[in-house]
Formats: sequence, C-alpha cells, structure tokens
Amino acid sequence: MSIKITNNYSNYVTSNTNTTKNAGGTKESDVVTSVVELKTSTPGVTKKEEIKTGYKNVNNYSKYLQGKYSYMNTGTTSMEGVPTTVSVSGAFLRQCMNDPEKAKYLEENLAAIPDCASYAVSHALGTLTSLSYQFDADGNITIISSGTNDPDGKIARENAKRKAQEKKAAEEKAAKKRAEKKAEEKAAKKRAEKKAANEVTEKGEYTVSATGSDVKNVTEKAMTASMGTFASTRARLDVKA
Repeated sequence: MSIKITNNYSNYVTSNTNTTKNAGGTKESDVVTSVVELKTSTPGVTKKEEIKTGYKNVNNYSKYLQGKYSYMNTGTTSMEGVPTTVSVSGAFLRQCMNDPEKAKYLEENLAAIPDCASYAVSHALGTLTSLSYQFDADGNITIISSGTNDPDGKIARENAKRKAQEKKAAEEKAAKKRAEKKAEEKAAKKRAEKKAANEVTEKGEYTVSATGSDVKNVTEKAMTASMGTFASTRARLDVKA
C-alpha cells in the first residue's frame, strides 16, 4: 500500500510574499546570512533561524544545508525507525541558493520533516514500511508512504529496533560532544595554569598559583613554586649577564 500526496510551492508563495522583507542580514564574501521567522510543524508557532543564500554553486549550498539537515540528499536514513529518504531537486536548489524567499520555504519544510515523520508513524493505518519526501524542480513537495497490516508484527519490531538504534546514536553523539567540551575546558584550564606558573619577565618578576583545600598547604605549595621559578629566572639572567 502506497499513498502519494503533493503540496504546491505556489500556494506557499501566495501567502508568504512579505516574510523576508524585514529580515536583518550580514554579508561575508558572496554568502549572505539572514535571520528570519520560520514556521514550525506546530500550527501558529514560529522560530528565529539563520539562513544563508548567495552561493555560487549547488555543491556548496548543498553542503551548507546538509550540515543542518543531515537527511537531505544522503540516501535512506531512519526516522522513528522507518526507512526514510528526503530528496531535493538540483534545479530547485539552484533557485533557492540565491533567492531568500525560496530558501526560507525550503529550510522551513526541511526542518519540519522529522516531526512530520513522527506524525506519519503515529497516524498510519497499519505499519509504515517506508517514507519518501521529494521536492521537485518547482519546489512542490511529494510524500510517498508505504505500509502493511503486518499481521505477525515483524516489521513493527524491525522499526522499533531501528528507532532504538537511532536514539542510541543520538545519545552517543551528544555524549561525545559533552566529553569533547569537557576535555577542551580542562585543556584550557591547564594552559591557563601553566601560563600563570611560568609568567616570568626579564626583570625577574614571576607569578605562581596553587590550589587545594588547606590554606596552609596551598601557601606552602605557592612558595615552593615561587622559589623554583625565581631560581630559574635568576639562572637565565645570570647567563645573559
């Protein structure tokens, strides 16, 4: 069972002709970054988002979009455990990369796809086996959904397994980012401490630091460090003399 539904871009243009006239923008080389209000999958709710236009070729524009919407033009992915493809015509990308209105329309819809896939899964008759979102050369969107009654529950179990893997991958990615951030903060702290401990001028001035939970021990550590630093400084100055 497959269902195909198409939404026309022309209807969007008619009702959104003034959405980007007041958008602020900054320009870097030929690429323009604009802050616009994007509709979301929740009726009446919008969000501010930066979009970019002014690209000279489709490849660079596609890379920018894929950085935000990893599922665009990258083959089959998994959304809510259902194999899903999202394809945007190269011809339409060429139009969007230099047209803020069309770029807004494209990003608005790309951003809403995960929520729409979730809605499709929860409202489908039977069990979904695949989803496909297609933007043609004119920006019209076609969704094709396939499903089955799945009497033995095999497909539903496969979808649940993919969904669990999808969730695990997202959690691992988030954990990796947190670990990288923590490691960078630790490294920055060490660099700062090292810089402070070795901050010596040609006049023999120095700055040291020590950390601990006992004020007496901390003071002793600071003084010990200062003696080592000062001795090192004197040695360098004596050589120069």
